[in-house]
Amino acid sequence: MKVTSVADPLLPLCQRLLPCRLAGLSLALLKATALELAILAGHLLLYPSGIIQERRESACRLPAPSGAAQLPTEAKPPVVLLHGFIDNRSVFVLLRRSLAQHGRQRVESLNYSPLTCDIRTAAELLGRHIEEICERTGSAQVDVVGHSLGGLIARYYVQRLGGDLRVRTLVTLGTPHSGTKVAPLANAHPIVRQMRPGSALMEELSSPAPGCRTQFVSFWSDLDHLMDPLESACVEHPDLKAQNIQVSGIGHLALPVHPAVASGIRQALDTVRPGDMAAVRTGGLTVA
Repeated sequence: MKVTSVADPLLPLCQRLLPCRLAGLSLALLKATALELAILAGHLLLYPSGIIQERRESACRLPAPSGAAQLPTEAKPPVVLLHGFIDNRSVFVLLRRSLAQHGRQRVESLNYSPLTCDIRTAAELLGRHIEEICERTGSAQVDVVGHSLGGLIARYYVQRLGGDLRVRTLVTLGTPHSGTKVAPLANAHPIVRQMRPGSALMEELSSPAPGCRTQFVSFWSDLDHLMDPLESACVEHPDLKAQNIQVSGIGHLALPVHPAVASGIRQALDTVRPGDMAAVRTGGLTVA
């Protein structure tokens, strides 16, 4: 999966002023930071629209965007979208549209409270939500896409609460699977402490998980300012079937928004199957 980069008119000047590798990195950081700020501004405008939990009766089938050609598809399991820390379902507006256009008509989001203080509690809530979806739709399984903390909540449900029976594929976007050391002053929040390397929750997730049936696909960015170290967003566990896909050129907030990542998510949901070891590999995605 690769998007060809477009030549930038500032690149020759940067290369004259800075060493080649440093110039390229500085330009990439500049572009990624500008994109992060633009996405943050847009998300702040959309945030109020996602505070209220979506209505389940209308969430079951998501209409295709007006004027968009819908591709013929076979029946696919519902997709559950789970947002990150101090966020809500509005972060997935563009991803929902992309999934709907490509045949995913059953797309639902779950808002968990920003006051949640335990990943385990949020994972139990996710489990109840997924059981309700399966009962309402008649589907035996769902696919889950989790951004940041949302991916960690979904992983705990799959790995520690028996959720691998219900979750066919779990896609995570910038999720600190091994914990992150960024922003040490944020340790006052219990959730942040649980996301630290070596925490009790991280030890739980590193424990054996024999026979786990869920396929993991993790997208991690080389410019993710919330992952320290960057590779902590990769799934590294001997008992889990995992595909780690490096994204180059964008930051943390862009992962659930960028169209190239959305294309990669669709491909992961449509092609990766639990037990398909041929799909367990490391890939790359260049978006800038």
